[in-house]
Amino acid sequence: MSKRKFVIGSRESALAVVQSRMVMTYLEENCPELQAELLTMKTTGDKILDRRLDQIGGKGLFVKELDRALLDRRSDLSVHSMKDLPMDLSPELPLVGCSRREDPRDVLVLPEGAAEIDFSKPIGTSSLRRSLQLQELFPQARFESIRGNLQTRLRKLDAGGFGAIVLAAAGVKRMGLAHRISRYFSVEEIIPAAGQGILALQGRRGEDYSMLEGFRDGDAEAAGRAERAFVRFLDGGCSSPIAAHARIEGETMKLLGLYYDEKTGIYTRGQKKGRKADAEALGISLARELRDGAAEGKKGEIQS
Repeated sequence: MSKRKFVIGSRESALAVVQSRMVMTYLEENCPELQAELLTMKTTGDKILDRRLDQIGGKGLFVKELDRALLDRRSDLSVHSMKDLPMDLSPELPLVGCSRREDPRDVLVLPEGAAEIDFSKPIGTSSLRRSLQLQELFPQARFESIRGNLQTRLRKLDAGGFGAIVLAAAGVKRMGLAHRISRYFSVEEIIPAAGQGILALQGRRGEDYSMLEGFRDGDAEAAGRAERAFVRFLDGGCSSPIAAHARIEGETMKLLGLYYDEKTGIYTRGQKKGRKADAEALGISLARELRDGAAEGKKGEIQS
């Protein structure tokens, strides 16, 4: 019997390909009727590396070429790092599943051979979310934007341009580079980006993706819904230092959040517990509390 071709769309970076091959491997092992193939492409966000994302159009620049391939039926599924997905998705291209979550933390990476941060050089990060929280941990540090894929950033670091860089643990580990990690930041020290560590699977509306059932992870999907609802309510894109991270124990969810009011410079952090089944409502509720707290001039921790 001939196999049905099933094309997975991916950015062409090495990390994106590794992540997409995780889905391909699952299909090859569990869906013998499918012939999984990979379609890679360079997105606009991968091509423009001399400016911050908020200066060139935001996270959508990493997905629009993949979206077009899905709509044109050149691909059947797109695999994304959830943290790179825009908060508002086309109803024609819904999320059809999420992977089990990899380590969600941010990590510090030093130049090869270095034992500590050289604060005479900047710490490389293109994330305002990270730099805001890092400034509390390292008040003596200065920060400079660094773009490019993981290998490019490591080359820039090792070439002497930075005293350290900060990356997502998930990507470093998936690339087999965990030995480069000098320090893990707890999710309380640096609240991660919404969806960090989760792979998001995007398909076409109305099509059957039941073959992915064994790959999907319910806890990761619930966490992603809460975190993305938090950010969406606050209208936070890649330029906004807004962060959210959900922990799930059984049917209970604990959501951490960070909101920064760019007009006043006031930021609030907080946490809230609720039911996993109410993931999106929990995200919206915490977001509203932190936004209102910032509007009232409250700075620091808000417990709920």
